[in-house]
Formats: sequence, structure tokens, C-alpha cells
Amino acid sequence: MRPIDWAVMIATLAFIILYGLWRSRGTGTTSGYLLGGRAMPWYAMALSIMATQASAITFISTTGQSYVDGMRFVQFYFGLPLAMIIISVTAVPIFHRAGVFTAYEYLERRFDMKTRLLVSIIFLLQRGLAVGVSLSAPAIVLTVIFGWPDQVTTMIMGTVVVVYTVLGGIKAITWTDVQQMIIMFLGIATALVLAVNMLPADLSFVDAIRIAGAAGRINPVTTTFDWNDRYNLFSGVIGGMFLALAYFGTDQSQVQRYLTGKSIAQSRLSLLFNAIAKIPMQFFILFVGAIIFTFYTFEKPPVLFQSKEAPKFAALQPQFDAAFEKRKAAARPMLAGDEKARAEFQSATREMESLRKSTGVNDTNYIFLSFVSKYMPAGMVGLLIAVILAAAMTAISGEVNSLATVSVIDIYKRHWRQDATDHHYFRVSQIATAFWGVYAVITAQYSRNLGSLIEAVNMVGSLFYGGLLGIFVLAFYFPRVGANAAFIGVLAGEAAIFATRAFSSISFLWYNVIGCAVVIATGVVVQAISKPVEQRS
Repeated sequence: MRPIDWAVMIATLAFIILYGLWRSRGTGTTSGYLLGGRAMPWYAMALSIMATQASAITFISTTGQSYVDGMRFVQFYFGLPLAMIIISVTAVPIFHRAGVFTAYEYLERRFDMKTRLLVSIIFLLQRGLAVGVSLSAPAIVLTVIFGWPDQVTTMIMGTVVVVYTVLGGIKAITWTDVQQMIIMFLGIATALVLAVNMLPADLSFVDAIRIAGAAGRINPVTTTFDWNDRYNLFSGVIGGMFLALAYFGTDQSQVQRYLTGKSIAQSRLSLLFNAIAKIPMQFFILFVGAIIFTFYTFEKPPVLFQSKEAPKFAALQPQFDAAFEKRKAAARPMLAGDEKARAEFQSATREMESLRKSTGVNDTNYIFLSFVSKYMPAGMVGLLIAVILAAAMTAISGEVNSLATVSVIDIYKRHWRQDATDHHYFRVSQIATAFWGVYAVITAQYSRNLGSLIEAVNMVGSLFYGGLLGIFVLAFYFPRVGANAAFIGVLAGEAAIFATRAFSSISFLWYNVIGCAVVIATGVVVQAISKPVEQRS
């Protein structure tokens, strides 16, 4: 990076972090540290919820996902608005009126202690696995831009996250998220404008879209139903809705955001804002990836964007270059309506894709970074890198904070020290935050070769979210189902998900539907053959 990029990056990151710490000053109680004193305004919660999703993975991996597979990934979010409405009507008032710190604390009131413990452990397991994936994304940024080893980059990012999360708690995280999302929106718009401006001068904006469309990159809706297809209209609306219900309704990293709200109405507003804004935001990020594909139609791309692996496949370069020249030559005649040129364009595109796949290396996460570092003007590189790193830090800090909250409230306070002072729990919360931050650094070392990180993090979640969603559906809507039946239902639901994963090729989005359905069916059946139980309030 150039000196101005360093200056912009450091200044942007410093402002975001220091502002968050300044807004969190005076936090010295457990409630203030973990829930912000339940006094956060709706817009801060809304942007914090969005920021927890829009991590560095969103910028790095989603653009690359569009480059290699088109925009159909946006269908993943089609069920989100429906899920947000359902959660606003059900989960938000129930959790707020219960006055709980965690969603799983409510389960003990509804069922019993062992159910709360089981679900808390499931959350710690799945979120603990995902936090390493989230940290590995910014490690990729620093590795690509600065050439540092992965171990060094994860250590640097992990240390920064641990310091301001331990010091500031949920307030620092939330207000940092607000600034981060504002800068991210600006960054998305800037990246799109610059990508369009770097296209050949004789190419119009509509031409750029037509080229990306001819290559199958402008495909936001796929109506063909296929159980094994990860992204189509049906898996997006149904499977995506179930995943969103589980994520926003049962995952403490999200529930904790709207538990910080001043009122039920404020928390509902924060969720409904996400229902409206998330799909357009994701659409534009994917659209950036499609435009970058058009850019590389005229500017020769490498066989692999992951520079460390590229030299191993130098023998493919001549064939790859020939296919690129063929595609480039066919692009303009295709725009003029030449059907033969269109066929040649698509044939050359398939040949280039085939050569990339033959390497066996998934470099999706490196495409956008390579584009930014090579072609963006001075200053903009620093801004976009700052946006990516800020997004990473806020997402990781949110996950670390939620892991610490469940560890302290659902495990430590419930099973080890039930009568300690509030100051004691505050200090334990800080220690737990530091522990999970160190854990994230360690597990990030094993996340580098998972392929597309945006897919990896959602696949990890889908292994557990169906079980979590099912138990809360039983809690909210099946008052006759007791603790033992619910406990067995969760175990059966998780077993069904892992069996589906092991013995079928069904897309991971359907895991959430399968797991939830099995939990509910098992709980109802087990309760029906058991003796009636006294209902808990």
C-alpha cells in the first residue's frame, strides 16, 4: 500500500474504535457490560445487528462468490423479511418481558435446567466454531495486502479485538458497529462506482451488465427446484427463512443485540430495518462482483487470484491466456448482436472456469482483494481495507461477547457461583471475553482452507440452528410439551441434521427445516406417550 492508503486506513480504524470506547465509558456493571443497560436506541441496534452479519466475510467472500457463481447467492436472504416479522411478533416481546440476559435463560423458566444447559452448550459449540472462520477473513486481507504470514495476521487482529471488547463490552461493540456500517455503505457505493469507471471507455453501464449476464453472473433468481442446489428461490425463501428464524431468534450473538433495546417497540424497529435493508445491500455487494467479472473480461485475470498457489500451475497459463483472448475478442461483437460471438464468448468463459477448477484450489476469498490492491486509486485502497478490517473486528467482537455472556450467565453463574456480587460477575465476564478472543485466534488457523468463507460460516451454523429453532418453537407454541420431551427432541433434531449431512447431498439450507421439524415432531410424540406434566411459567 502507498503512504496515503496507510494513513487513511489507520485514521479510519482509530476513529471507529476510539469512538466506540468513548461511547462505552462508565460501563462497570454486568448489565451495562453485557446488555448496555438495556438503553440502546433502535437505530444503533439495527446497524449493530446488520454489522454482526456484514463481517469481513461479506466484503471479501460475497463479491468473489458472485464472480465465480453469479448473483444467485442473494436468494439465500429471500426468507429473511418473513423471519424478521415473525421474530418481532413472538420472540422480542417474550424475551423482553422475561427480563433475561440470554435466550437460553428463558428455556429454564419454560422447561428445566438440563434443557437450558444442553442448548447453551450447543450454542457455544456452533458459535465457537464460527468465530474462527470470521477471524480468518481479515487474516486473508492482511496476508494479501501486506504479505504477512497467516499466524501473524490472526494474532494482530485477535489482540485488537480482545482489547476493545474486554474494555468496552456491548456498548463499545454496538457504537463501533454504527460507525462501521456507515463507512461500509459508503465503501460499497465507492467500490461499485470505481469498478464501473475502470471499464473500457466505449463500454456503457448497460453493456457491462449484458456481458456479465451472458456469462451467467446476473442471475439473482433461480426458479428451478433442486434439493441439492444451495441457492434457488425455494431453498432461499423456505430454507433461508428457517435459518434466519434460528439465527435472529435463538443465536445469542443476535438476540443479545435486541435485548439491549429501551423497549419492545425499539427492538422491533431494529429487526424490521434489517428486513428492509439486508437484501438490497447484499444485492449490491454481489453486483460489484459481477461488474468485476466484466472488468476482467477486458483486463486479463490470473489463473488463480491466490498468489501463493499460482506458481504451481504455471503450465496452465498459455491455455488460459488463449481462452481469455478468445473471450475478449468475442465480447464486443456479442454486444452488437452476433450470436456466433455470443457462443464463442460463453465457450471461452467455460474453458477458463474449467482450467481454474482443475487446479483444485478455491481462491474465491482472494478475488476482490486482488482487484482492490491492484486497480483501486490511492486512498481508496486504504479506505476499503479499513472497511473490511472494521467489519471483521465488529463481527468477531460481537461473537466473542455473546460467547462470554452465555459462558458467564448460563454456565458459570447458574452452576458454579450463584450468589456472588455484581462486580464479580462483571470481572468474570471480562475474563470470559478474553478467553474466547484467544480461542478465536487459535481456531482461525484451521479455517484457511474452507473455500468460500460466506458459505463455510453458514454451513457451520446450519448444522446446529435447526435444533435451536425447534426447541424455541416448542417453548413458544406448544405449551403442553414438557421438559423431558423437549430435551429428547433437541437430541433427535441434531442427530437428524448430522445424518442428513453424512448420508445425503441435500443443500445445507434445508438442514434448518429438517432439524426444526424433527425437534417439534419428536417433542410432541414423546409428550403424547408420556404422562402429563405440570406446566412451567
